[in-house]
Amino acid sequence: MSTVRAVLFDFFGTLTDAIRRGPQHTRIAQTLGCDPIEMISVLDRSFHARSRGVLGNATESLRWVCLQAGARPSRDALDRAVAARVAAIAADTRLRADAVPTLRALRRRGLRTALVSDCGHELPAFLPSLPVAPLLDAAVYSVRVGECKPHPAIYRTACRRLGVEPAECLYVGDGGGRELTGAAELGMTAVRLAAPDLAGHLTFNPDRHWTGLTIGSLSEVVGLVDRVPALV
Repeated sequence: MSTVRAVLFDFFGTLTDAIRRGPQHTRIAQTLGCDPIEMISVLDRSFHARSRGVLGNATESLRWVCLQAGARPSRDALDRAVAARVAAIAADTRLRADAVPTLRALRRRGLRTALVSDCGHELPAFLPSLPVAPLLDAAVYSVRVGECKPHPAIYRTACRRLGVEPAECLYVGDGGGRELTGAAELGMTAVRLAAPDLAGHLTFNPDRHWTGLTIGSLSEVVGLVDRVPALV
């Protein structure tokens, strides 16, 4: 890799602190007539289906989850719960203290930036309100692409929107969804964020045996970009 024109970031656990479900999720399950433990189990095992958008829009997807958990809530209850889930996931989300400074530093260097996230319908609903939003040139969501990491389509979509080639990209993520493997196989330089708080991070299908580049904090990305020739 002789040059870098763009840096792609995962969201949950990368631009944010480790994610853990808060108490609002229990209350949402109860208002829908679901056992909270069973509903969370269904949410976990359907993560990739929901994140690929194959279960329909936000309301249809949540209805499917409720049916699997043994409940048949009304349309009004579902609509309220959809809004509540956006609020609950937003409440679970805390941007890393160095997320905004890192993005600003990269943009000062003339680099393009993008978000590439495996997510349901909730993240696109609240990301525009976050302080990182105006610092991203593109936001690519699996639920809109129709594929999750490590499928090439999600990375290629980001490259197309940024006007760059995969070989010109640095990809940064905690490793969930085998994202690092997928990025590297496409020709990107992939970097694992191994921040201390990620030991308890909610994640699915992680890159368990990653042996490539690893950093301990998000702000280290700036130093990596500044010494790109040494990464070859």
